[in-house]
Amino acid sequence: MDDLFEQEDPAQRVSELRAQLEHHNRLYYTDASPEISDADYDALFRELEDLEKKHPEFADSNSPTQRVGGEPIEGFKQVQHLVPMLSIDDVFELDAETHDVPEAELIAFYERLQKNLQRNEVKVTVEPKIDGVAVTLVYRNGSLSYAATRGDGRTGDDITHNARTIRSIPLNLPSPAPQLIEVRGEIFMPNEAFAKMNEERDEQGEATFVNPRNATAGTLKQLDPRIAASRPLEFLAHGLGEYDGPALSNEDDFTGLIGKLGLPRNQPLFEASTLEELLEAVGRIDNERHSLPYATDGAVIKVRDYGERRTLGFRSRAPRWAAAYKFRPEQKETILKSITIQVGRTGVLTPVAELEPVFVSGTTVSRATLHNEEEIHRKDIRIGDRVLIEKAGEIIPAIAKVITDKRPANTTAFSLPEHVGNACPSCGGPIAREEGFVAWRCSNFECPAQAVSKIKQFTSRKALDIDGVGETVAEALVRSGLCSTPLDLFNLTLEQLADLNLGTEDDPRRFGEKNGNKVLSALEEAKSRPLDRWLFAMGIRQVGESAARELARLHADLLTLANSPVLRQIIDAAALETERKRISPRNKDNPPADAGEKERRSTLHEQLKAHIAEIRAQLQPFEVSPDVGVVVAESVLTFFESKAGLHVIERLQEIGINPTPEAYLPKPAEIDSSNLPFTGLTIVLTGTLSVSRGEMKKRLEALGAKVSGSISSNTDYLLAGDGGGSKRDKAEKLGVKIIAEEDLDSLR
Repeated sequence: MDDLFEQEDPAQRVSELRAQLEHHNRLYYTDASPEISDADYDALFRELEDLEKKHPEFADSNSPTQRVGGEPIEGFKQVQHLVPMLSIDDVFELDAETHDVPEAELIAFYERLQKNLQRNEVKVTVEPKIDGVAVTLVYRNGSLSYAATRGDGRTGDDITHNARTIRSIPLNLPSPAPQLIEVRGEIFMPNEAFAKMNEERDEQGEATFVNPRNATAGTLKQLDPRIAASRPLEFLAHGLGEYDGPALSNEDDFTGLIGKLGLPRNQPLFEASTLEELLEAVGRIDNERHSLPYATDGAVIKVRDYGERRTLGFRSRAPRWAAAYKFRPEQKETILKSITIQVGRTGVLTPVAELEPVFVSGTTVSRATLHNEEEIHRKDIRIGDRVLIEKAGEIIPAIAKVITDKRPANTTAFSLPEHVGNACPSCGGPIAREEGFVAWRCSNFECPAQAVSKIKQFTSRKALDIDGVGETVAEALVRSGLCSTPLDLFNLTLEQLADLNLGTEDDPRRFGEKNGNKVLSALEEAKSRPLDRWLFAMGIRQVGESAARELARLHADLLTLANSPVLRQIIDAAALETERKRISPRNKDNPPADAGEKERRSTLHEQLKAHIAEIRAQLQPFEVSPDVGVVVAESVLTFFESKAGLHVIERLQEIGINPTPEAYLPKPAEIDSSNLPFTGLTIVLTGTLSVSRGEMKKRLEALGAKVSGSISSNTDYLLAGDGGGSKRDKAEKLGVKIIAEEDLDSLR
C-alpha cells in the first residue's frame, strides 16, 4: 500500500531531496544557522534513502546518502595535482629568554614583502593555522570529482572514498558553480569531538589517539570508508588551486565565492596593511587560539592581492607571498607524582604521568601521556621530578622536559617491566617487547582490556570465521558483560544473543533470533576448525598465517604444541649458538686472556658445536621452515607456559576442544613443483600491490615460490608495492633484492 503514496515522478523527488539535504548541510556546517531540527533532517534523509533503494537506477556517488561509507577499496590511487600543492614556510616565535623581539622572524618576513613590492604598506590576511591534514577538493561542473592529500606536492593519494563521508564537504555545489574549481584546505577533528572520541575509545578499552592531527591522518589512510564515516572529521577551506570561472582578484573575492558555494572556510580572517596591524592580528589569534574549535599552533599570513602574489612568485617548495608563524607552546612547571600503566585495546602498555594539577593552555592538567618506555628514557623522566608540561598540538598534555637541577635525591631510572612486575596490570598475563619495536604488549589471549580486538581477531574470516560477529557485535557483547574473552563466545545462549542490544539505551537495536542462530551454528563449526586456524585466532604475538600453518604441521594437536619439544629444541639450538660465538677463541670482541683460557674455550667451543649439531640432526626430519624460528618458538612457549595460557588450555578442555592439523608430519604428498618457474625462491611481500596480499601469495605459490611473512638472510626477494617501510629497510640491510611487480616476469 505504501507504493500508492509514492511520488508520481520519483526522479524529481530524489532530485528535490538531494538539493534540500545539501542546502541544510550548508546551513549547518558553513553558516552555523540550521533551519530544521535533527529529527526533520533525518526524516528527509530516510525518505531519500528509501527512494534510492526502490530505484537503483538513480544511484549517484555524490548523493548525501553515500556519506556513510561504502565497501573498502583495494588500495590508494595516485593523483597528479592540477597545480602543485606547495607547503608554506614556517617563521618561528623565538625564545623570549634569549631574544628581545620574539616576533623577529615574522618582522623579517614582512620587511621582505615591503622590499620586493617596493612599498611600506602591503595588505595581508591573517588566519589561524589549522593543525590538520592538507587536502585538495576538485569540483567539475558543480560535482565533487575527487579529493586528494598533498603527498609530495605534485602527486597525492586519492582519498575521495573517505572525503565523501565528511558532511562539511559538499558533494554538489549550488548553481551557478564554476566549471572547474580546486579548493585547498584542511581536514581535521574538532577539539571537543576528538576528546569525546578518545574518551569513548578509552572506556571501550581501545587505544586512544595522541592528538587530533594524528587521528585525522590515520583515518584518511584507511581503505575502509566506514571508518572515516564513524569519526568526527570536518573540513575548512583556505586556498585556491586550479580554477575556471569568473575572475578573482584577491582573497576577498575567493572567500566570497566559496561562501556562496557552501564551502566552510577558515575563520577568523583578519586583514592588515602595516607591520603594526600585522603584529596586532597575530597577537589576537595567539590570545584567542585556545577558544577555537580546532587545534592550532600558529597563524598563516598571506598577501591579499593575487596580482602581487604573481609578482612575488614561488620558490621550489613554497610561495614567497605566504608564511606560517608558529607560536611557542605554553609551558608550566609541576611535579610528576607517579606513573601508571594503561592497557590499550591491542595490548599495548602505555605509561601515563600522574601530575600535581597545573593550569596550561586553558585547562587544568593532572595527567600526561609518556608514550612508551623509550620516550621516558630519552627524556630521563623519573618519578618525583619537577617537569615542564605543554600541550602537544595545544590538545594533548605532554612532558616537554625535566628540570634536572631540581631533581630530588635517590630517584632511579624507570623500567616498565619492573614497574608492573613483568605482568599485565589488567590481567596479570605475560608482557613482551618485539625486537625492533618500542612498545611493551600483553600477550594474554584472554586479557579483558583487549576483549573487543581479540574477539574480532578470533571470529575473523582467516581465523575461525564466525559469521555474524563483527566489530559492532563484539563491542555489544563486551559492553553487556556477556563476553570478556573470546572463549566466552562458547557460553552464549540463543536468548542472550537474540536480546543483545547493538544500539544505545535511547535507540536500541536488537540482534534477533535469526542472527543468534547463525552465530551459534558458526561457533559449533569452529570447534572442528584445523589447528592452524585456531592458532591464528588466538592472536599469539609473532604467529601469523604462515607461522600458524607451519606450527600446525609440526604438531599432532594443540596440547602437544603447548608442550612442544620441537620448539624447545629450536630455542636451545639458538641459545647454544649464541654461546658458541661468545666463547669462540677467535671472537675479536671477546678474545681469550691467555693461552690457557684459549685452550679451555677451544674445548668448550667444540663441545658446543657437537651439541648443536646433535640438536639440528634431531630437527632435520621435521624440515622446519624459516616461518618458525627462535622468536616464534619463544613467543608460543611463553604464552602456553604463562598462567593465562594454561587457563586457555583448561577452558578449551572444558569446552571439549583440542584442535588438530589438516596435515601432520610426515609432510603430505605434494604436487611436483620441480618444473615451476619460482621453485626454490623465498619471497616476502610488502606495501600496496595491484591485488590483495592474499591473492598475490596464491599466485606466487602456484608458480612454486615460498611466500614468507618476514625478512631473513634466506629471503631471495622482497616484492614491494607502494609504502612498506620496515621490511624494505630490513631487506636493504640484509642485502635482499627488492623487486616490483613488473619485475616478476623476468624471474620466470
